[in-house]
Amino acid sequence: MKYIVCETPGQFQSKEKEVPKADIGEALLQIKRIGICGTDLHAYAGNQAFFTYPRILGHELAAEILEIGPNEKGLEAGDKVVVMPYISCKKCIACRNGKTNCCTNIKVLGVHTDGGMQEVVALPVDLLLPANDLTFEEMAIVEPLAIGAHAVRRAQLQKGETIAVIGCGPIGIGIMKLAQLQGAKVIAIDVNEERLAYAKNKIGVDHTVTATQDAAEKVAKITDGDLATAVFDATGNKFALESGPDYMAHGGRYVLVGLSKGELHFSHPAIHAKETTLLCSRNATLEDFEKVMETLPKFPTDSFITHTVPFDEMTAHFDSWLQPETGVIKAMVEL
Repeated sequence: MKYIVCETPGQFQSKEKEVPKADIGEALLQIKRIGICGTDLHAYAGNQAFFTYPRILGHELAAEILEIGPNEKGLEAGDKVVVMPYISCKKCIACRNGKTNCCTNIKVLGVHTDGGMQEVVALPVDLLLPANDLTFEEMAIVEPLAIGAHAVRRAQLQKGETIAVIGCGPIGIGIMKLAQLQGAKVIAIDVNEERLAYAKNKIGVDHTVTATQDAAEKVAKITDGDLATAVFDATGNKFALESGPDYMAHGGRYVLVGLSKGELHFSHPAIHAKETTLLCSRNATLEDFEKVMETLPKFPTDSFITHTVPFDEMTAHFDSWLQPETGVIKAMVEL
């Protein structure tokens, strides 16, 4: 069978190996779709935290079961499944408290251990969610939307409040839509005018703001001087992350969803004066995946997936997905 491995930053290799065998408690899966996310792009570029090479990328996965033994979920060969790519230990303090998303020993497929950029994989049954009612395209975007769902749940949004989301990439767009479904008013902030237009026209956000020097003043004007009661960073960009509190109201929450590899610096008097609640949001839980799968009919999947290529052509296109001018929101690989 074929697989693609990122040997070193900037270098993919297409290779072949034997089809794996499923152990007890595992299922043998045929991968059908692989979503390309910021983690994959950053890993390829050499600036992804918690990462080592060589690595088979791919954690946004839609699959079909080839082989499976008796299991409590009632899954059978031929079933379509979404893969939850977070392997938790189920024993640590985080797992015992239901926060498997930040397990002290977590292994994320395609990051800490090899992922799904291969034709066939063997994975634990407890990572699989039945998805026979979804298309393969919908299945492959569940994971990035679940990250947004987890961030929204962390923020404990209330109906009617006005929030700001920095970054109109896939994660940011997911946060915007899911926040809307909870009744929040959304201000989208980005440097890219095309992505702001997408957020306005396809997601239906209430306001868009270009991330220029006067962006905080624009947010203040929109909110009658209050600013946003919750601000989400979905960029992972150092400058954007450090600017987030400027958009936040007194008594507000700042949710860091994007991951920066380095240190961040904030003015303590500025965040102290606002009695800032600083939250980090990492990965997602089963509850978040299930929430997304329920709400997918309300999400514009067709416009969200902007680029689709066959598995054999992925390496030829990957470099272009790093360039904003190509208009990529979500690229997807078909098998």
